[in-house]
Amino acid sequence: MKSKSKPPQSAIAELRANLDQLIEQTTSATLSTPRRRALEKEIRSVIEELGSFLNTLDPIRQPSAVFDPSNPKVVGRFVSLALVAQQRHPLSEIPRFYGSGIYAIYYKGSFPPYAPISGSETPIYVGQAAPAVNNARTPLEQGARLCMRLSDHRKNIGTATTTLDLTDFEFRSLVVQSGWETAAEDYMIHLFRPIWNSETNILYGLGKHGDDAKTRANKRSPWDTMHPGRKWAEASKEDARSPDTIKTDLARHFQEHPIFPDLEHVLTSFLDELRQV
Repeated sequence: MKSKSKPPQSAIAELRANLDQLIEQTTSATLSTPRRRALEKEIRSVIEELGSFLNTLDPIRQPSAVFDPSNPKVVGRFVSLALVAQQRHPLSEIPRFYGSGIYAIYYKGSFPPYAPISGSETPIYVGQAAPAVNNARTPLEQGARLCMRLSDHRKNIGTATTTLDLTDFEFRSLVVQSGWETAAEDYMIHLFRPIWNSETNILYGLGKHGDDAKTRANKRSPWDTMHPGRKWAEASKEDARSPDTIKTDLARHFQEHPIFPDLEHVLTSFLDELRQV
């Protein structure tokens, strides 16, 4: 025989009693930092669930979000969309041009660990180039920052001749009004999770320019471990991560995060995040 569910008021009373018990237990004990953080995470999750449930009680539907054009995250999303609309160019042939802004680098080669993103619309690295002068109003005032940054990456990638071929890389770039490049970069990292970006914490190190004499004992970055060639990195005595660990992390990353095979999938993702209901 199916048991009867508790009346709402009884369930709420039980919830309050459990809450009082939790407060009493946690205030009378000294929690370790890991346990405190875990408890905070669990409580925030419960609060979010209760908030969602509360919204369902209202017969008038609420939007899941409010579109705010002044929100830097919203601006970053649309700046990123403008970048994706640009043509891709060979990284080996970077023209000289004025302007600061954002860029994305794409891989289309045959290096086995990168097979899932090779030839796709998922960049291997994204970044920004800040203007030469704060609040610069024109590309001329911003300086040739984008092409300089891309040229730095071309030089570094070009040293890894045993694992990478410079002709297997392409880029997109977008000159952006000064001040908005960070918001756009943040959104691109959130959307694409590029494996060479330090925020992804797998193959960081491309942007390093070498350690000085006082810090030569630093461990070799994962990027330099997988792609030897920069002489200053070869002076490091130890890898931050072993090649096997990096490959395992990469495989897990590709399983957990979607690959964008074409522009249609990128645009669909943009549109999905804009929907309110």
